[in-house]
Amino acid sequence: MRILHGIGTVLLLVGVAAQAQEPLAVGTVVYENDFEGEQALSGWSRKPTLVPGRNGGKAIFFEQPKEKGPGTPFLRHALPAERLRGCVMNLSGWIRTEDVSKPPNTWNGVKYMAPSEGPGGKQYPQAKVTIGTLPWHRVVFAARIPVDATKWDLHLGLESVTGKVWFDDLRIIVRKLPLGDPKPVATGPAYRGHELPRLRGAMVSDNVSLESLATFGSEWNANLVRWQLTKWKPKGKEFDLAAYDRWLEGKLALLDAALPQCRKSGMYVVVDLHSKPGGGPDSGKSLFNSKECQDRFIQNWRKMALRYRDSDVVWGYDLANEPNEQAVDVELMDWQALAEAAAKAIREVDTRHAIIVEPAAGGNPNGLVGFRPIDVPNVVYSVHMYLPHSFTHQGVRGQWSKQYTYPGEIGGKHWDKARLEQALKPAIDFQKTFNVHMYIGEFSAIRWAPDNSAHRYLRDCIDIFEAHGWDWTYHAYREWTGWSVEHSNDREQGKPTPEPNDRQRLLRGWLKRNQKPRWE
Repeated sequence: MRILHGIGTVLLLVGVAAQAQEPLAVGTVVYENDFEGEQALSGWSRKPTLVPGRNGGKAIFFEQPKEKGPGTPFLRHALPAERLRGCVMNLSGWIRTEDVSKPPNTWNGVKYMAPSEGPGGKQYPQAKVTIGTLPWHRVVFAARIPVDATKWDLHLGLESVTGKVWFDDLRIIVRKLPLGDPKPVATGPAYRGHELPRLRGAMVSDNVSLESLATFGSEWNANLVRWQLTKWKPKGKEFDLAAYDRWLEGKLALLDAALPQCRKSGMYVVVDLHSKPGGGPDSGKSLFNSKECQDRFIQNWRKMALRYRDSDVVWGYDLANEPNEQAVDVELMDWQALAEAAAKAIREVDTRHAIIVEPAAGGNPNGLVGFRPIDVPNVVYSVHMYLPHSFTHQGVRGQWSKQYTYPGEIGGKHWDKARLEQALKPAIDFQKTFNVHMYIGEFSAIRWAPDNSAHRYLRDCIDIFEAHGWDWTYHAYREWTGWSVEHSNDREQGKPTPEPNDRQRLLRGWLKRNQKPRWE
């Protein structure tokens, strides 16, 4: 076992303890355990159960018998929090499961988790492990240590399930060092990429009709649409980047056909790469674990910039919808680096259009806490607002079956306009600290939220966006009916209503304030 402690480094190996002053660096190993030797058993909350592991060694083992019902056998091990404040850590290990039952919640089940806590709150990053029976397989996940962390632990075991699980060859390394202090920024107006007082509109899918685009631009007075390049869905182990390129070309052809109508209706367009290059869920090939995918991502953005560099209808290029890097191998680029590389490739051929960058953590506002502006000119930064998720997405999937009303108690906290603004504080701070323009690429609330709650939520969100001078696009216009402002609050009502509801009146009221682009 090897573990880093305190200011220096303590290496606890089999029978050896050595002191070393060693600065942190990307790739520094802060914890390793193959469960061989006496040191492998030290530091745990109780004595681990060791059994035969992979490759002839030993593994740590947990079991919750089916006859006893769901339970939570687990162990805890303290990790060095203060030395690693602000770092992003990669946690890996090998796991084997047998007959693990379905958990009551998505966060229950097999636990390979590294929770942290401090004055700013608690975080619970953990590996995603499939239930049932699986042979030895490697899992990797990432954990960002808060800058105010006072405690960081490693948890292994089972939670609220039955079954068996084995863990072996655990390893925790530094993936990214703490961000330095912000660099001085230029004063004066922030770059926005347009001259209008505000851009307001909505997301659209690529199957939106030209008639609907005309209605949105002319009757509703929108001056912006965010156009999704979406639904690349390879299966299983499929991995074919040539097929991805053909798919993307087909999607871009649909956009090309719609641009004249957008121009005619006075609407700028955001080109939104919703589906990134990658393979099926079992291929092991995605944007953050494959150099091939990262190279293709950069190449494709250069090609798209060449395609649209002379378009006056395109406002900007949204590099990746809701990027979620999780754990990234040290040999690959994390999202900060990959976004910058793609942006630089765009700038080689197009200096005209805005480049739009969302933070990792799925475009969540809090993702900006661990982000810095990329070193490329004329960039707009974007977040998506669906907080609290248990309210905005209630009834979308089974795990959000409980009904919540806004404003009110949601997930154990009182949510109102002040808390919404607090949730958006990372975006507010990022805008002020770095003198950049913010764009809300998506925000919404499910239409059947109780007591007309979606209307009040949208009203408060837009009020906040407007107060800070942010452009915005609602999610979504004539896409899925769950988000539709043309449908009633009744979930069972599947057709648009003849009379506008409060949500539609709210949205159209703001769109009426829009000014239109003056095409040259």
